[in-house]
Amino acid sequence: MSFRSSRHSSRSESEQAESRFKHAKKGMASNSMKLRRANKKPKAALKTAERKVILFNKPFDTLSQFTDGDGRKTLADYIPIKEVYAAGRLDRDSEGLMVLTNDGILQAKLTQPQSKSPKTYWVQVEGAPTEEQLEPLRQGVELKDGMTLPAKVEIMQEPKLWERNPPVRFRASIPTTWLVITIIEGRNRQVRRMTAHIGFPTLRLIRYSIGEMTLGELQPGEWTELPKS
Repeated sequence: MSFRSSRHSSRSESEQAESRFKHAKKGMASNSMKLRRANKKPKAALKTAERKVILFNKPFDTLSQFTDGDGRKTLADYIPIKEVYAAGRLDRDSEGLMVLTNDGILQAKLTQPQSKSPKTYWVQVEGAPTEEQLEPLRQGVELKDGMTLPAKVEIMQEPKLWERNPPVRFRASIPTTWLVITIIEGRNRQVRRMTAHIGFPTLRLIRYSIGEMTLGELQPGEWTELPKS
């Protein structure tokens, strides 16, 4: 028969008490942090004269950021204006409209899912999907990161566009189709994954609009600043 010594028991109780104290202290710190966050004043809106909104036509093979350690093309190769930030990204292999701004409120409105800001893309896919084959996109499809929200999808005539460099690789035996797709989400490579899910891989993707802002006549690498209003 063995007995636990009173010394061991005392030490164990002391360790337990210390553990409870640390846990309680951690909880108090967490609650204090939450309280500070709740009481934090929202960032004041910029004055009209200070607000900058840039529309940019991002070329193919350009990163949606201002710096890169590997020598790849970035926004800094085209936009000399400082202290503006991208309101939503475009993949390196995608083209079209980017909005850059120093207005944090506008940036959040354009990028946060709950704002439901529509984004419209012109999408060239491999193959010739029928309306029936496009219907799942309009209902929502199951991707690895969950169901997509319903998208607006229509077949469109081939738009008049600049030549892409390098050009899209076509297979002569397979036709291609242009779609106009509008979504209110912004998951990583979402449109490409959606078209691949229904069996029509994306060959070229161009973002035409974000909210009420459109690409207009901007050519690749060109940008314009919206009038202050």
